[in-house]
Amino acid sequence: MDFKDQILQLGEKVSRLKEQIQTEEATKNALIMPFLVALGYDVFNPFEIVPEFTCDIGTKKGEKIDYAIFKNGHPILLIECKHWMQNLNVHDGQLLRYFHVSQAKFGMLTNGIDYRFYTDLVEKNKMDEKPFFEFNITELKENQIEELKKFHKSYFDEDKICDSASDMKYTYELKSIFQRELANPSEQLIKLFAKQAYPGVLTAKMMELFSGLVKKSINQVISDIIQERLKTALNKEKESSSEKGEEDSQVESNDKGIITTEEELEAYYIVKSILLPEIPSSRIVYRDAKTVFNIFLDDNNRKPICKLHLGENRKVMVLFDEEKNSNKIELDNIEDIYKYADQIRLCTQNYDK
Repeated sequence: MDFKDQILQLGEKVSRLKEQIQTEEATKNALIMPFLVALGYDVFNPFEIVPEFTCDIGTKKGEKIDYAIFKNGHPILLIECKHWMQNLNVHDGQLLRYFHVSQAKFGMLTNGIDYRFYTDLVEKNKMDEKPFFEFNITELKENQIEELKKFHKSYFDEDKICDSASDMKYTYELKSIFQRELANPSEQLIKLFAKQAYPGVLTAKMMELFSGLVKKSINQVISDIIQERLKTALNKEKESSSEKGEEDSQVESNDKGIITTEEELEAYYIVKSILLPEIPSSRIVYRDAKTVFNIFLDDNNRKPICKLHLGENRKVMVLFDEEKNSNKIELDNIEDIYKYADQIRLCTQNYDK
């Protein structure tokens, strides 16, 4: 089994086991040690992994960190572990103190689900306040697996990791900023776009107007990109089908006679574009029926995002509140869905609480 398959299997295992884990020690044994094994290390070899590694800090003697990974007799990675339910944001200071007095070039803070890797990009021999690499093992992406592979025993190269650490750190920070701007455009971003689109003075009233317009425009651009990619994929599929002598079709259908129209697909991609900054697109799934078009979170009928009735003369969207009470909304056209973006986001946030 290669590294990718092994780490993905571990992510699935973590999802299954976490609710049964009650203590920090159990978190180490069930979640974190298997992760170190996946990285190619022998957790029972004291020449590779030293548990309760001593890091004397000034007058404080005998201070210990949970694990230290060794190479050629020297620590290369310090690991601080917490219970899987704990928020890591309040624990990075402890790792920082250990890092300062150690020869290790990298530090890792984890609760067995979230993993954060640190080094000293800003000031030499002083751990950065922000990690250069972090991920959730239950939601690993392809590019994150490739970066994590660099910490595998077989591929570990301190210089290569340091070379890519700066790019990884600032790329992550830029992506976080971009996601925040997509969800709630800042005043600076609104001004940036408004000044290019509107020649007059940006009064408070105009800023309020452009606040909604910028948010709507961003969501529509994302929706257009998604739809364009869908069309490209569908065209390729049609070409392939044509070569096999199959008839092209402008709609999706199944053996029950249910037809998914282009208008319903457009509504689906608008909802995905609204949620994209916060919810991975793979979690948003539609199910079509003869009289209603359903959009669910995690393909779970207990997590409805909205239901749509898109007739020729009447278009209705059904949204759900925190108690799953339904609210019917008349739509003039499909683009009206953007007007209810906040309600759609709130609905999915309630499911993830």
